Amino acid sequence: MATWPKTLDQAGITDPALRRDYSEQRQLVAHYARAEYTAVRLLLPAPLVPDVIAATAFMHHSDNLIDQGPAEERIAALADWESRVHAALKSGEADQPVLRTLLDTLARQPQLRQYVDDFLAGAPLEVKTAGFATERDFQHYVDGYSLPAFLLIACLLGDGAPTAPYVAGCRTFIEASQRLDFLNDLAEDLADGRLGIPEELLTRHGLTRDGLTGTGPTGKDGAAVDGLRPLLGDQVRQIRTGLSASFGLVDLVPVPNRPFVRALVSIQGLTLRAAARKGTALLDGSARPQVAAALRILAREYAAARRGRDTKSAAGGSGPTAGKAA
Repeated sequence: MATWPKTLDQAGITDPALRRDYSEQRQLVAHYARAEYTAVRLLLPAPLVPDVIAATAFMHHSDNLIDQGPAEERIAALADWESRVHAALKSGEADQPVLRTLLDTLARQPQLRQYVDDFLAGAPLEVKTAGFATERDFQHYVDGYSLPAFLLIACLLGDGAPTAPYVAGCRTFIEASQRLDFLNDLAEDLADGRLGIPEELLTRHGLTRDGLTGTGPTGKDGAAVDGLRPLLGDQVRQIRTGLSASFGLVDLVPVPNRPFVRALVSIQGLTLRAAARKGTALLDGSARPQVAAALRILAREYAAARRGRDTKSAAGGSGPTAGKAA
């Protein structure tokens, strides 16, 4: 793994001010998404790392604006942010590091522009969503918000503009991942007045939101918990099928990026197994994947990444080589 200064060198980022901006975004991403940051640094080719960090930082900054507070205030904050972003895109200038790095990344990755627009256009849906009446509503949310958010990163992992099969594969993955997130965050979401499991599924299993929160006649320790078990089983099987199909994405990205994509899907599988083991105790808190198992995945894929880069180098290619640890 190349040091951070060498990573910036290999990406062609030489301007001192821009290097400081990227370093600031790197620190922010490493702070709030340590596991994902580690995977990016270990498994992706050095020239791609700053771009992925810039896109991730932009997504996180945008999410923060709409994460807390009354919906009206969040919508207003989002509108102001969207105006700032579009002004920066039009002028090519920005007064915030998160936007300066985004503009610089767009110069290398022009396909990102569409997904910046799509992500911002879909963000109001995230603000307004407190739950889903039907599975169709959930699918609308995935199309409108989850997929554009994921494509901010995923569009950088392919070879140029994403193809239709690649976008379809990304949607398969993000649908399974979003369903898993809602399942695993059941307790937190219920406490915040939000529920990611469609109401029609609750009804099918004789459940209500009040029952799951303990404010209904049965409470969390009664029939609500008994009815939750088969619902969780159905969700786990559906998520597992989606994640299994998501490994098809591996063959749709260039060889140097495949270890990262494999790790991304595999670690979601670990989270799913942890959630399945926790079962109805998800009403008390989220499950976490085993750290040792996640480290084994990262170590395995890091070895695969090293082999791929060494092979390319030996063949006379110009791909990145591993350097000293940062």
